[in-house]
Amino acid sequence: MLCWFRLLLPAVSLLLALHWVSAQADECSERCDLYHGHCDQDRMCRCDPGWDGEFCEDCVRMPGCAHGSCHQPWQCMCHNGWAGKFCDKDLHLCNHSDPCQNQGECLIDHDGEFSCICPEPFYGRTCELKRGPCEKAGFPCLNGGSCHDRSGFANTFTCRCLAGYTGELCQMDVDDCLMRPCANGATCHDGINRFSCECPSGFQGRFCTINIDDCAGQPCQNNGRCYDRVGDYECYCPEGFMGKSCEIPIPKPTWDEELRASTKDSETAHERSRVTRPPLVRTLDTGRKSQGTISVKEVVMQVERSLTTLQLVLVIVFGTITGIAIFSTITVVLVYRNRSARQTAHHGYGLSAAKTQYQECQGSSPDHRKTTEL
Repeated sequence: MLCWFRLLLPAVSLLLALHWVSAQADECSERCDLYHGHCDQDRMCRCDPGWDGEFCEDCVRMPGCAHGSCHQPWQCMCHNGWAGKFCDKDLHLCNHSDPCQNQGECLIDHDGEFSCICPEPFYGRTCELKRGPCEKAGFPCLNGGSCHDRSGFANTFTCRCLAGYTGELCQMDVDDCLMRPCANGATCHDGINRFSCECPSGFQGRFCTINIDDCAGQPCQNNGRCYDRVGDYECYCPEGFMGKSCEIPIPKPTWDEELRASTKDSETAHERSRVTRPPLVRTLDTGRKSQGTISVKEVVMQVERSLTTLQLVLVIVFGTITGIAIFSTITVVLVYRNRSARQTAHHGYGLSAAKTQYQECQGSSPDHRKTTEL
C-alpha cells in the first residue's frame, strides 16, 4: 500500500500544477486587455506603449498635462474651467484672482490667456507701468544709458550710464587720460572706457615704463662691452678698436714703426760698439771721455725703451699732483705765519700801551705814606 502511495504522489502533484497554470492562464486571458497588451510566459499582463494599469486599461496622458484626461495615449483633454495645451490656463482667473493692477480690466480668451485693458497713464501686461518722465522725454539717455523713473512714478528721470560715459544724459566720454597714466613722456590717447599709450623711442609696455634693452642684440663687436641707455646703447671698446659698435680697428702710427726700427738699429749698433770699443775711460788730466762715449741719441733711445707711453703719462700726472700739493702746503704755511705775526705785533702794542698808562698813573698819584712837616 505504501509503495502505491509513493508512486501516486508525484502524479498527483503534477496534475495539481497543471491545473493551477491553466487557471492562471485563463485569468490573464480573461482580465488583461488584449487590445492594449498581452500575456507573457509568466502569465502576466504586459502593456503596449501608451497604456498603463494592472490590466492595461488606462491610457497615458501627455507629459505636463495639469488638469486634463485622455481617451487615447498622449492626449490632454482639459477639464471644465481649464484651457491651454497642457490644461494649465485658468478660465476663471479674472474671477479668482484679478492679475490686472491699477484698476485694469481683466479679459480671458478661448485659449485661457488673460489680458489687461489699462487706464491712462498705465501700461504693461498687468498695468504695472506708468508713462512717466522717461517715456514722456522719449527715453533720452545716450550711449546705451538706461532711463529710470521708478516705473513712471518719479517726478524726474535719471540716466544710468555705461562704463566710460558720464553726464546727465550720458553724453560725455570720460577722459581716461586725465590721471596721466603714461610714463616717460608718452602720449596718452583716450578711448571708450580705456586708454592707450604711444611710447617714445626706447620704451615699451602698457604704461611705457619698460626700458627697451638695446644691448639685447649684442651690437658691440670685437668683444666690446655694451651698456644700455634710453633708446640707445654705448660700447666700451677693447684696445685697438673704436667706433659706435667697436667696428673700426685703430691703425698703428707709422712713427711707432719707424721708432721701433730705429731702436732696433740702435740696439744692434750699441751691441757692436760694446764688442769693438773699449770701455769708457776718463783721462786724469782733463777728465774727458776718451773711449766708449755714448751719443745723446742713444741716451734718448734708451730712455724711450725703458718707459712706455702710459708710464710717461703716469709720471707726468703724479709729478704735477705732487708739485701742486707742495705748493699748496707752502702757501698755507706762509699765510698762517703771516697771520700769527700780525696778531703777535698787535698784542705787543696793546701791552706796551697799557704799561705806559700804568706808569703815568703811578707818577701822578700822591704818596700817602709821606707826611707834611710843619
